[in-house]
Amino acid sequence: MISPEEILPGVLFYSYLSAVCKEKVCLWNYHTLVMQLSGTLTLQTATQRISISAGETLLIAKNQVGTLSKQPPPGGQYETIVISLQEDLLRRIALEEKIAANGKYTGPLNRLVPVNEFLQGYFKSVVPYARESGAEMTDKLGILKVKEGVTLLIDALPALRDLFFDFSEPHKIDLEKFMLHNFHFNIPVEQFALITGRSLAGFKRDFRKTFNSAPRQWLQGKRLEKARYLIQHERKKPSAIYLDLGFKSLSHFSYSFKEKYGVSPNQLTS
Repeated sequence: MISPEEILPGVLFYSYLSAVCKEKVCLWNYHTLVMQLSGTLTLQTATQRISISAGETLLIAKNQVGTLSKQPPPGGQYETIVISLQEDLLRRIALEEKIAANGKYTGPLNRLVPVNEFLQGYFKSVVPYARESGAEMTDKLGILKVKEGVTLLIDALPALRDLFFDFSEPHKIDLEKFMLHNFHFNIPVEQFALITGRSLAGFKRDFRKTFNSAPRQWLQGKRLEKARYLIQHERKKPSAIYLDLGFKSLSHFSYSFKEKYGVSPNQLTS
């Protein structure tokens, strides 16, 4: 009996149990996607009761407490795949795909996901990795599968965009660590503030305390430092890196680079 076994630690799980009915109280800190392979799962919260069986999928919203009842099928075993949509992953997706909530989510906290042919294909693609105990599931591939799942969920239920990408609730994350990992994303300062759980004024205040600089000045300086390193030490061409470093055009990048370093990026490549 394994319940659960981690495929991608903290994110993707495969759990099953033999012909035993189990009930447990759970706290969900993150939005959670449950793909039922066999048996029946029943979720009971203060306001909802939902059951799913083989072939069905349930989305459980974060910050809830409830009871899960797991019932194997007659003569068989209970099987499910659980994907935890952790906050850091959703923030990463928001940055990479330039996604933001349109407003406050007003739908049910827990809901059955209508399975279309694209989601069916997605679920089938995850199952082999789960049943092989995650031997072939690298971190990189696991994160790609989670991103794929989130995209397909939003296509099936567009309102989930507001559930997944509303970071306005108080949840201050480590600003220094976050910005050093994500400075290259070309998004407005306002969205950096939102994703890090701050008001714009709070973001600017915390940013100056952390980096002793205004956000826009620091962002451009950091991007140009990275560009100089890539050109000088990795022999990258300016035309191949400016977009990845958050510059809208090659001309803007070249102008900013020359203004900071006194030479154009092309002069460093010669």
